[in-house]
Amino acid sequence: MPVLQKAGTIKSKQGSISQSQPAKVPNAKLAKATSKKKDEDDGTEMGDGTEEWMQGKTLIKPPDQLDLTEAELKEEFTRILTANNPHAPQNIVRYSFKERAYKPISSVDQLAVHFVLEGNLLHQDSDEARRQRAKQGMTEEKAPVVSTPTETDEEKPETSAAVEDPVEGEAETEEGGPEERAESAEIKGGKHEQKLTNQFNFSERASQTLNNPLRQRECQTEPPPRANFSATANQWEIYDAYVEDLQKQEKNKEKQRALPFKKEEDRGKKKTMQTETQSDDITKVAMVAKIIERMVNQNTFDDIAQDFKYFEDASDEFREQEGTLLPLWKFQYDKAKRLAVTALCWNQQYKDMFAVGLGSYDFTKQGRGMLLFYTLKNSTFPEFIFPTTSGVMCLDIHPSLSFLVAVGFYDGCVAVYNLKEESPQPVYKSTAKSGKHTDPVWQVKWQKDDMDNNHNFFSVSSDGRVVSWTLVKNELVFTDVIKLSIHGAVTEGPEGLQLPTMEEGKIHKCSKAYSSLFLETYHAHNMAVDTVRWNHFHPKVFISCSSDWTVKIWDHTIKTPMFTFDLNSAVGDVAWSPYSSTVFAAVTADGKVHVFDLNINKYEALCQQPVVAKKKTKLTHIEFNPVYPIIIVGDDRGYVTSLKLSPNLRKKPKEKKGQEVPKGPEVEIAKMEKLLSLLREPGSSS
Repeated sequence: MPVLQKAGTIKSKQGSISQSQPAKVPNAKLAKATSKKKDEDDGTEMGDGTEEWMQGKTLIKPPDQLDLTEAELKEEFTRILTANNPHAPQNIVRYSFKERAYKPISSVDQLAVHFVLEGNLLHQDSDEARRQRAKQGMTEEKAPVVSTPTETDEEKPETSAAVEDPVEGEAETEEGGPEERAESAEIKGGKHEQKLTNQFNFSERASQTLNNPLRQRECQTEPPPRANFSATANQWEIYDAYVEDLQKQEKNKEKQRALPFKKEEDRGKKKTMQTETQSDDITKVAMVAKIIERMVNQNTFDDIAQDFKYFEDASDEFREQEGTLLPLWKFQYDKAKRLAVTALCWNQQYKDMFAVGLGSYDFTKQGRGMLLFYTLKNSTFPEFIFPTTSGVMCLDIHPSLSFLVAVGFYDGCVAVYNLKEESPQPVYKSTAKSGKHTDPVWQVKWQKDDMDNNHNFFSVSSDGRVVSWTLVKNELVFTDVIKLSIHGAVTEGPEGLQLPTMEEGKIHKCSKAYSSLFLETYHAHNMAVDTVRWNHFHPKVFISCSSDWTVKIWDHTIKTPMFTFDLNSAVGDVAWSPYSSTVFAAVTADGKVHVFDLNINKYEALCQQPVVAKKKTKLTHIEFNPVYPIIIVGDDRGYVTSLKLSPNLRKKPKEKKGQEVPKGPEVEIAKMEKLLSLLREPGSSS
C-alpha cells in the first residue's frame, strides 16, 4: 500500500533541518479518494489494474551493496543536532585594555535570521480599527462577499465528485466531528463576510518606543591616552642600549652578592635599593605633582591670574596718549639672589615659558652662573635648573625645537642644553681644542639648518670673532665666519710700546659672505653698545642702546640715526614689540621701563614707570611676550618681574564704518616707511 508522507520541520537557533516522518492514514478510503481525485485531474481513469499497482514491489539488490551481519545491522549510531552555526567565526579577538593584549572572544553569536516580516496588528474593536473602517467606507455590519473570478466553473464538478460517495462523506463526518466550520456554513447558506484589511496587523503603543542599544562592559571605559613614537635605530644606538642594560644587570648582581656577607651594611644597602625603587615610583607621579603644584599656585595668586587675563586699565580712556604697566608675577630663586639677570628669552612654541640666564657683568665678581626656566603657571619655583661653572652672558631657544637652548658664557665657551635630558650638564660644549672664544660671548643666535640638515648657531665675542657652530653627532664643529680687525686709537705703553685701545660705541655692519671686511661702520655711541636689534617687520631698520643714556633708531642705508632718545640713565637693554613695527621698550639703570610708540609720539615715551622696590637696583634686560600683552624685565639682583601693558601702549587703528582695518606685516612695514620718508626729506631733523 502506498504511504502518505508528511513533511515535518525542526527549527533551531541556527536554521531549519527538514526530516520526513511517516504520518498515519486515518482511513484507507480517504487515500483511495485522494488517488482517484489525482487521476481525474490528470484526465485518466483507473481500471482493474489498480490492485496490481498497489501490490508490493520486490527489492532489487545492487551488485556492489555491502553485506552486513545482524550485529552490524542492529548497531545504533547516535547523531546529535546542535544549534551552533558552522559558518560562525571561531577566532575573533578583541584588544583588552586591562591586560594590554588581544584576547579571543569566548561567546560567538550563533543566531542567523532567515526571514523577517514586520507587521502591524490592530484589534477589530479598537478605536484605530473603527477609524480605518470609516476611512475606507466600510460598515460594521457583515456584507455579502461577492464571488471572485478565481472560482471557475471547472472547480465545481470536482468538488461534487469529491463528496459524491456517501461512504466517504460518512468517513469525513466521523473523522471531523459533528461541528462544521463557520465559513463552510456561511458558504452553504449563501452568506459571505467581507474580510477587513490589516485585521490582525496589531501592535501595542509601548512597543513603538525606541529602546536604547545595549553596550558591552569593556566599551564603557575610556581607553588610556597613547602616543606614537618613531625613531631611527642604528647599530650604535642598539649597542649603547645593550651596554646600558648589561651595566644595570651587573650592578644588581653585585648588590645581590654583597647582601649575605655584611649584615649591618646590608641594611644600608637595602635602604639605597629602596630609595632607587622609590625614585622610579616618584618619576611616575612627578607630572601629577607638578599639575597639583600649579593648581595650588593658581589658587594662591588667583587675583594676579585674573588681572593677567581680564584686567584693562580703564583710566587710559581719560588720558590722551600715556599708558601704564601693571605688575603681575615676580620670579625668584633663592640660590640665585647674588647673581644678575644677564639674558632673557621667550619660548616660541610654549608661549608661557621663558629662560633666564644668571651671571655677573662685574669683572671682579666672576664665578658661578645658572640657567633657569620659568613658566607663568608657576612663579614660585623654576621648571628646569642648570647650574654652570661660569656666568651665563647670553642664550637663545631654538624657534622650532624648543628643547634645544644655546648658551654663551663669560669664559668664552658656548654650550647647547637639551631639556629632554635629565643630566644637568650640556649635551654640547666648546673647549680650547674645539675653538672656544678667548673673551666673553655676548650673543648667540640659532640659524637655519645647513645643507646636511645639521643644527647650527652663531656666536659673537669681544675677541672679534663671529663663529658658526654646527651640531655634528657628539661634538661642536666651529667655523670662523667673520674676524673683526679693530683699527682704533693707539696708546703708548711701557718702554715705548704702542698698544691698541678697545674701541667703544661703534656698530659694524658685516656680511657672512666676507670674512674680514666691514660693509659699513656707524659711529653710534660714545660708550659701550649694549644691544643691537633688527626690527621684526622692516628689513632696513635696527635699534641700538648704550651706557651713554641714549637709544637710537637706524636705517642701515644711512650713516646717521633716524631717531635719538635720551633716557637720562644708562640703558641696559632695548627690544622691539612683536605686534607693531613702531613700538619698542627700554630699561635703564635707575629701575625704570620706557615704552615708545613712534606712530603716536615721535619725541617722548608713552610710559616711564619705575618697577623696582629698591633705588639701587638696576634693570638689565627686557623681552616682549610673542603672544600676550606682557613684558618681563630682569635686574641685577636675580629677580624677574612680569608687567602687563595698558590699552594705550598697544593701540590699534580705529575701525571706520563699513571699512575693514588692514592687517598684516605689509601694514607695519608701510607704517614704519611712512615715518622714515618724513625724516629723509631735506630740511628734516631726527
